[in-house]
Amino acid sequence: MPKVGLVSLGCPKNLVDSEVMLGVLAGHGYELTPRAEDADVLIVNTCGFIAPAKQESIDTILEMAEHKKSGKAKRLVVAGCLVERYRQDILREIPEVDFVVGTNEVERILEACDLKVEAQDAGLKAGATSTTSARQDADLKVGAPLTTSVTGRRRGLEGRAEPYLYHEFTPRVLATPSYSAYVKIAEGCDHPCTFCVIPQMRGHFRSRRFESVVREVESLVRQGVREITLIGQDTTSYGRDLGLSDGLPRLLRELGQPGKIPDLVWLRFLYCYPNQVTDALIAAVAETPKVAKYFDIPLQHASAPVLKRMKRGSSGRHFLKMLERIRAGVPNVALRTSMIVGFPGETEEDFKALMDFVSAAEFDHLGVFLYSNEETSGSFALPNQVPAGVARRRQRQLLALQRKISRRKLRARVGQSGQSLPVLVEGRSEETDLLFKGRAEWQAPEIDGSVLINDFEGTEPVPGEFRWATLTASSDYDLVARLEARAFAETPVHGMVRTPYSHMSVPASAGPQLVNIAVSYQPSALGKKAHVSTY
Repeated sequence: MPKVGLVSLGCPKNLVDSEVMLGVLAGHGYELTPRAEDADVLIVNTCGFIAPAKQESIDTILEMAEHKKSGKAKRLVVAGCLVERYRQDILREIPEVDFVVGTNEVERILEACDLKVEAQDAGLKAGATSTTSARQDADLKVGAPLTTSVTGRRRGLEGRAEPYLYHEFTPRVLATPSYSAYVKIAEGCDHPCTFCVIPQMRGHFRSRRFESVVREVESLVRQGVREITLIGQDTTSYGRDLGLSDGLPRLLRELGQPGKIPDLVWLRFLYCYPNQVTDALIAAVAETPKVAKYFDIPLQHASAPVLKRMKRGSSGRHFLKMLERIRAGVPNVALRTSMIVGFPGETEEDFKALMDFVSAAEFDHLGVFLYSNEETSGSFALPNQVPAGVARRRQRQLLALQRKISRRKLRARVGQSGQSLPVLVEGRSEETDLLFKGRAEWQAPEIDGSVLINDFEGTEPVPGEFRWATLTASSDYDLVARLEARAFAETPVHGMVRTPYSHMSVPASAGPQLVNIAVSYQPSALGKKAHVSTY
């Protein structure tokens, strides 16, 4: 069978889609490879959310296209959100692309990668090299039809795709470390935010069945996963479309109750819509031991006039009351948010309101995005666009303020004499082999700071271990700790071990059968780390 290599860009929701595609391919005998030069088929699962993400996607497509010239690659497949926005553009402007797969067409990846299926007809080149500006005339609607015809149009979906959402029986090849996994509990979004194009790319909000989520989490934990992160564009709306009230609180309690899934250690969820943070949700987080005491609530701004133009409503004053409720209900809770600066019409007075709010709120983690004026967004035509230089200045100022807040809060944690806390060991630091790194419960994968381990008792730290640690120092975003010998959670002993990524297992003696090949891209330089899906 052909060898397949995949690059996954963007958010964890997109990474899950990549894992599903890999699972489908592996289940049909395709060999997965981490080396682009060895791949017969290359897949780029793109992000198309904001300008930097789109540019990264385009650059990656072009980089992979070079392997059709210099490597053994015979086919280049482009998938994901960029396809939903610029399907015809990609086919017209990048003739090296053989097949496109939208977000609702994930299971068509088999057809896209089948080298027996012709990707183009003889007349393609003339039709594909048009220099017309594709973005002026492209159909950017979700599920825009793309037909295969004798005129040489490269293959894609014929007609509109049905909304897609995977389930517990869908094969996945996990691209995360063996101890941690994402579980998508919902897809799409129904909120009318004017800056956002996600509904155009992902469709209307739809939830997975309650039992489906529970069974998948149970399956993952049986394979050795210790940390589960539930994801969706708005997890706080989970279950409403199914007639389920308090869906997310009920799900957290079901998964995190003592004895339900013994080997599950940490359970967290991303992301909350502000007006959906209910007392029931706060209570579920506070009262369920395995649920991380952590809320990620993208607020986007604090000025009432700006929030009104964003069609999000509310104000900094109301947000502060919400944060007070969370902190009162969940002792030692960690709070994360993201903000947008440079939204059309944002005045110096609006920005001052934002600065004052962040100063008062004292978030543990905060990302700051520059407004991206997307042509199909509701805010695209708004007057009083903010100059790029002004927006960048505001971003620097807000990040500088948050840096001081973070530094002060982390120093306070170290100052709590003799405090020990559980740490998930992730391996050696990328910066130096002299340090190990891990995460505390209030540090989400990829987007928050780390706990750097410069000393340890007992055995050398092993990735996936949960051990107690004593904090000894801090920096702006990271902590330094001495790892203790005692375990916070015992490593489970399974007769089966998980392959590097799949929902299938092999006997412990057989060793892993597949290699990790997915490369997950995370945008940088927006705070400590940024997460594109929290915009």
